[in-house]
Amino acid sequence: MMEIQTNFSLKNYNTFGISATAKSFISVTSEDELKTVLQQQQDIFILGGGSNMLLTRDIEKTVVHVNLKGIAVTKETEDYVWVTAQAGENWHEFVLWCLERNFGGLENLSLIPGNVGTTPIQNIGAYGVEIKDTMVSCEAIAIKTQEKRVFTNAECAFEYRESIFKKELKNQYIITAVTFQLTKKKHQLKTSYGAIEAELQQKNISNPTIQEVSRAVIAIRQSKLPDPKELGNSGSFFKNPIIPRTTYEKALQNFPEMPHYKVSEELVKVPAGWLIEQAGFKGKRFGDAGIHKNQALVLVNYGNATGAEIEAVSKDIQKTVLEKFGVAIEAEVNII
Repeated sequence: MMEIQTNFSLKNYNTFGISATAKSFISVTSEDELKTVLQQQQDIFILGGGSNMLLTRDIEKTVVHVNLKGIAVTKETEDYVWVTAQAGENWHEFVLWCLERNFGGLENLSLIPGNVGTTPIQNIGAYGVEIKDTMVSCEAIAIKTQEKRVFTNAECAFEYRESIFKKELKNQYIITAVTFQLTKKKHQLKTSYGAIEAELQQKNISNPTIQEVSRAVIAIRQSKLPDPKELGNSGSFFKNPIIPRTTYEKALQNFPEMPHYKVSEELVKVPAGWLIEQAGFKGKRFGDAGIHKNQALVLVNYGNATGAEIEAVSKDIQKTVLEKFGVAIEAEVNII
């Protein structure tokens, strides 16, 4: 039986650890419960793992916590396996579940905070891998009509940290399950990004397994990113900006050491963390809101920061980076 709780604290339901309350709160554990809530409640706010949002105020709506659980192999061939995970499964625990069974493809996405259901919205990615590389489809329920729909990978219109669920279909569907096609053998390892190779070399691993790649990713993330249970944060707060090559070349005249990655002939991607660090924000603290000492991309809550205080710091960073480099950086985190 679903229980509706009123004036519910969301402090433990957002990884920033912001003290905000929901007018009412309901946790759904099945699609039927979700449909029932959608029929009964008009004004709702959907909550998954709470890892990609910054609450700047109380939520004067019914917060629907999507808590559907379950992981199942739905199909397999000699080389591949199709695994469906329900939306409420913790993402990292799901990755570990796959690694235990030697299913490859998600190892670079180890230790990303949040739940499975929100991964396609953001097209989460790390170390040269994104959700779109392995996701076959996702199941979703229309908020207005409660009709179930399956979206193929192509229908999700994935781009860098983007999907149809952030654009045309924003706030129209709730993802209930996601299906991935993973490898059973001949795993396609991607170790050339970030510090993965250096981490493996340090451990004298020249021919890594997917489990070893995952452990390397975890070690790198833990060295740079604070554990939200110990220090409130939402991982990378900003997207790496993709800018015209002309803008990059102009900035390069003043900052010859500015790193970049080629996106196309006309576009380059610049690491936002580098820009923020060069702008002098790394490790800075403004009351209980601050920028992490090991990774300038990560904004943190040292205890009792409000969402508004963290948002103010983010705006200050954006303004300074734009003035210094002529580059606009966008928040990756949803500011509510």
